[in-house]
Order: sequence, then C-alpha cells, then structure tokens
Amino acid sequence: MVIHRVVAGDTLEKIANMYGMTVENLIYENEIKYPSKLVIGQEIVANVDTIPHTVVMGDTLYKLSRRYGVTIDDILDANPDINPNNLAIGSTVYIPVGEKKLGDIIVNGYAVVPIDDTVLDRTAPNLTYISPFSYQVNADGSLTPIEDTKILDVSRGYGATPLLTVTNIKPGESFSSALASMILNNTATQDILIENMLSEIRQKGYGGVNVDFEYLYPTDRDSYTKFLGRVTDRMHEYGYIVAVALAPKINADQSGLLYEAHDYKAIGAIVDFVILMTYEWGYLYGPPLAISPIGPVSQVIEYATSVMDSQKILMGMPNYAYDWRIPYTPGTSARVLTNVEAVNQAVDVGASIEYDTRSQAPYYYYTDSAGQRHVVWFDNATSTYNRLLLVDKYDLAGVSYWNINNYFGQNWLVLNALFDIVKIGDKE
Repeated sequence: MVIHRVVAGDTLEKIANMYGMTVENLIYENEIKYPSKLVIGQEIVANVDTIPHTVVMGDTLYKLSRRYGVTIDDILDANPDINPNNLAIGSTVYIPVGEKKLGDIIVNGYAVVPIDDTVLDRTAPNLTYISPFSYQVNADGSLTPIEDTKILDVSRGYGATPLLTVTNIKPGESFSSALASMILNNTATQDILIENMLSEIRQKGYGGVNVDFEYLYPTDRDSYTKFLGRVTDRMHEYGYIVAVALAPKINADQSGLLYEAHDYKAIGAIVDFVILMTYEWGYLYGPPLAISPIGPVSQVIEYATSVMDSQKILMGMPNYAYDWRIPYTPGTSARVLTNVEAVNQAVDVGASIEYDTRSQAPYYYYTDSAGQRHVVWFDNATSTYNRLLLVDKYDLAGVSYWNINNYFGQNWLVLNALFDIVKIGDKE
C-alpha cells in the first residue's frame, strides 16, 4: 500500500502509471467522485505490494535500494528473474512497498439501524464484531428492540459476530441518567434485564452483549460496576462475551457526568473488552477541532493501559467529518459530513487540503456562496494510518468504529495493509 498525496500537476492517469494500477481501480477503491479534478493535499491510496521502476542508464540494485528505502534482498525477492549484475535498460523492476503486517486486530463496528445494504456488504468482511445500535432499556427491565434481521444475516455470512448493543437511551430522546439509575439501584429489575438480554441473544444468534450506558450519575459508579459484574457472570455461563463502551478518561478522578461513573480499573477487570470512545474532541456543538487528535487519544490509552490489560482494549475510531462556520459562535452546530463527502466538497469549492501534524488530521478552509467562512476537519488515509499505529504501540486488542453506516474505503485499505482481521472462528 502507498498513500499518495496530490501535488500540483498530478492526474489520475499519472498516479495510476506511477503505481502500476488502472485508473478504474483507483477511482473505485478511493471512491473518487471527480476523476478529472484533484485538489492539492487530496490523498489517494494505491493498493499495491510493488511499484514498477523502469531501468535507466546507471541504475543498480544498490541505487534502487537507497532510492526507495528497501533492501536489495527485498528487491530480489520481488523480481526472481532479473540479473542482479546487469539491469537491462528499459526493463521493469518491481519495488516492494509498504510495511510488514503488525499482527492480528479485532475490529468492532457500530451499525445504526437502518444501514444501506451496499455499505453493509462492503464493510462486514472487515469486522470481527458488529454492534447493531441499539436495544434501549426500559425502567421495568424490558428492551425496546430494533429491526436487526438483515444486519445479522449479512454480517454472519461474512464471519462478523454480532453483539447485542444495550443503551440507556430513552426512546425518542437521548442517554438518560435517571433511567439508568432506576435500573442500577434495583437488583430485581437487573435480573429481568439480564434475562431479557439472554433471550434476545439466544433467539437471534448474537455472540454476546455490548453495554453502552452513558451520562451516569457519579453516585451510581459502584452500582454500575456491580451491574456489569452480574451481566458478565451470567453471560459467561453460556460462553457469551461482554464489551463495555467507556468515556475517554485520562485519570481516575476526571470530573464530569460523562466520566465519573466509568471506573476503568474495576470495569476492565470484569469484562472481556472495553471500547474507549476516543473521539469528539471536535464535536457537533463545540469549537472547530480535530475529532480524534492523536495526542489526547494517546493520553486516554496511556491511562487505560496503566489500569487494565491492554489486550482488552478497543480504541474508538470516528467515521465522520464536521464542517464549522467560522469564526465559531458558541451554541451553533457543525454540519456532519462523511470523510468522502469532505474531500468531494473540497473539490467543489476548490480548497487545498492541509494536514495538521500535531493532531495528525487533515482540514481545509473555504468560503461559501454567501461569503461565510468555514473550516472542515476529517480523516484521510494518513490520519487513519497514524492512529492505527497506536494499536501496535500500546499492544491493544483492536479498534471500534463509530459508526460504519458510511463506507470509507481508504480506512479499510489502510487497516488491511497493517493488520490481519480476526474472525471468531480463527480463535477456536
């Protein structure tokens, strides 16, 4: 795999020739809407193992190895038929590119119901787990179901194990602290809820449960941990796994309704996996920022790995972009885009894409037809690549995407170049 960043004068034809690909493949794999219009800073992933080099006078294997940053043995392995002592001028030598894979990775993806059939078909092969979002708990311990039949059928066909995602979202509203508190402080209601979870899992063939209780009262911290212990004990009786979504904390005493009831150390010791929600530094109603800047994401992971087994951790990955009006006015909201739409818009408005090395994220500015200035923060292949390297750096189990409802091909090209995706059958 090669990540090519567009510079002045680049065309798709030129890029395709450079990497020995067809224009059609580049268009399809990178979801390019405007093949004849590329913008400076736009990234294109060439999904190749080697790139062709046409031999010119003076070329030697030593010079090629220095030029491309590979070993002579690597070149020979990729070109078993060449004469290493006499490279024929005009002949093609294939240069190996990319790094060796870093190992196995567990990949979870949240699928908000409904999800487009084509998106699901293209995404499911890249998943270990899929978490249809979401079964909502009720005060009496019952669950409000979702129409998940198609997701379950398709995902299982691709070897992606579904997890029953359970939330404290009040129907028609948002995460409810009060609703969660009623459940967390009543063991009889918990018993009913846990049995209802098991019933859904058995009936529909889920592989376990993914608990996503957010905005809990700080006073419910211990009650939540005990509840998760009860859920895990019951699920493990039948061989089901338990995952839990956690707010992105950098220390045990971090204040705020989102954070205080999530006890990293205690929860990490109980459940099979935790999903760190490492996104939303740049958020819908906040000032313009990178959504998952690598520094703050690393801080969360460093704290998490200091209090729990790193092999229980899935790092959260966002799959969306935000477009803010600037100067930012508190109380106003950004406009949500997909990462692909963000690039298409840059082409539409003629914006050059820049890259912030501190946050490891791309962005661009533009002025709309009404004269309003905007800034857009999103993800591209390079930001995805650098964030995925954290999985290897901190020896994490894998990643979890919020969410997979929009296909982002470059993400999957990068992930598959770096890792082998675990399917549950592989672990047996």
